[in-house]
Amino acid sequence: MIELEHVSRLFGNFRAVDDVSLSIQTGEIVGLLGPNGAGKTTTMRMITGFLEPSSGTIRIDGLDNVENPVETKRKIGYMPESAPLYGDMIVADYLTYVAEIEGQDPAEKVPLLAKMCGLKEVMHKNIGELSRGNKQRVGLAHALMGDPEILILDEPTSGLDPNQVIQVRELIREIGKTRTVIISTHILSEVETLCSRVIIISGGKKIADSTPESLREQYGSSARVELLIKASDSNLVKEKLSSVKGIASCSTAQEDDKIRVHLALSENTELRPLISRTVIENGWELFEMQLLKNSLEDVFRNLTNGGEQ
Repeated sequence: MIELEHVSRLFGNFRAVDDVSLSIQTGEIVGLLGPNGAGKTTTMRMITGFLEPSSGTIRIDGLDNVENPVETKRKIGYMPESAPLYGDMIVADYLTYVAEIEGQDPAEKVPLLAKMCGLKEVMHKNIGELSRGNKQRVGLAHALMGDPEILILDEPTSGLDPNQVIQVRELIREIGKTRTVIISTHILSEVETLCSRVIIISGGKKIADSTPESLREQYGSSARVELLIKASDSNLVKEKLSSVKGIASCSTAQEDDKIRVHLALSENTELRPLISRTVIENGWELFEMQLLKNSLEDVFRNLTNGGEQ
């Protein structure tokens, strides 16, 4: 378990993290979100013990990470956004080197992590010759070398191609079955795919902490319906669709000989049958209809506006 109680961190007169309290239970995959300058990287560095809090307490499994730095750091694996790897070392040699430094048996741990992180095909290559995706895998193997209970990942899929992103996400999901995982990322779809809980930090403060579903319901904008229809009079389209009970607003835009219609719903209720009936009754041709549900992007925009240390 990770517990933060009234944690703050100052750099000179600048308060990067301001009175943050939270707890993360064993086995959770948690997304840590915030705009650039929000303080999330500083928060992660304090959890890992790289930075001390200016005030407040951080406990790892009940141990204060300032008073018990060695014990708490053994429980944590950390992969920064750009993992500091030795580019002129062969992957197998590098992982052997890391294992020896951490007091692990290389003969046991290196083959195990090579298989777990999908590195078996590149163990003979120099790290500097690897793709970014495989470098991320090496960094992940490094973070897992001490068999940590907690894994903290900073932008784990940044710069990867779509196939690599899928592979790394599957690996994180598998790792999360047996460990606590904290993911800091700007890719909101990644959080929705991987995380059971989201913590949003802005201006150094924790401003939201819940499941993605709860955040969408609480802070997301109303659901929307988008139509593409063929009709002769856009004003009549706005008038008729705006009169449907449950539609908060209607806007239209001309697309060649068709009209793109955006409908904001006052509640998250199913109005598509009523909307389609209105289209049919007025003799319009319907080409597209889609329901655009609330997203974490809506939540993020509504809650944040600002400043990453």
